[in-house]
Amino acid sequence: MFRERVRRVILPPAQENIDKLEKVIKEGNYYGAQQMYKSTSARYVSAERYSDALNVLQSGACLQLDKAQITCGSELSLLFAETLAKAKVSYDEDTLDRVRKIYKKFPRLSVPQHLDLADDDDLQKLSEAIAAAKTRVEGCSSFLKAAIKWSAEFGAHRYGSPELHDMLADYMYSESPEVDIGKVSFHFVRGRNPKKFASALVNFMGKCYPGEDDLAIVRAILMYLSLGNLRDANKLMDEVKMEVELKNLNFPSSELTEFVNYLLLTLQRDALPLFNMLRQTYKSSIDRESTFNELLDEIAEKFYGVRRRNPLEGIGDFFKMMGGE
Repeated sequence: MFRERVRRVILPPAQENIDKLEKVIKEGNYYGAQQMYKSTSARYVSAERYSDALNVLQSGACLQLDKAQITCGSELSLLFAETLAKAKVSYDEDTLDRVRKIYKKFPRLSVPQHLDLADDDDLQKLSEAIAAAKTRVEGCSSFLKAAIKWSAEFGAHRYGSPELHDMLADYMYSESPEVDIGKVSFHFVRGRNPKKFASALVNFMGKCYPGEDDLAIVRAILMYLSLGNLRDANKLMDEVKMEVELKNLNFPSSELTEFVNYLLLTLQRDALPLFNMLRQTYKSSIDRESTFNELLDEIAEKFYGVRRRNPLEGIGDFFKMMGGE
């Protein structure tokens, strides 16, 4: 006990270390500063001075990201989120704002366009830009997933903070060189911004392969519904239709989109027989993606109390896959 008390006393206030480490960053010694940020914060954690550890980590993450040291900044960001959980910090607006400040430091850079891919130099530039974008997205995703996990455990929504899900969905969609719309959708449906989600889907429709546009829209609607969220499922559909019209585009017309329009109407009333009839009638379209049947099983349970045959399989694995957990 006495040794522990002495160890706590000899640790200086966090601001002293923050100022010292900022000078190391300004000198351009990013790697050296990184090791010091990690060791200093670890000493504060060992002494259970979590507030000091968090201050050091937040400062370091922001400074490293400001200097475009993405790997270093990402590592300190992740440590910040993990320390929130270790310290059992309650989820509140002030702490959410600290996470948001770090998130905003992650760069947003576009991949070079109109390059001559027959030119070796241009090809090299493109390859480097894609690799850098992947590093940014992986770093930001790891940080925000850890923050979402903390928020779910210490006071936010059971699925984690909607604001954090919106941040992650937006960054993944805007910065990924190859967008996985399923994973992006996983986070948007746990957020609070169907309008932004609709914009992302309409934008995706202009880039995707033929036949993927209706899948993306229907997947998004079913994911909302599998969470019992009929309101935002309807809002998303309305927003997509409005945005498509504003941009003079064609809304994907298929049996699958026809099915989901009928489904949205059916779920507004107690109509399990009609729900089952729709599934049977549109079975060949639903079978275009295996996860749709899993989502529909979850919807049947949420809206009509139909128990899944094996609740340990199916949708849980799907959600894990989509969230990258």
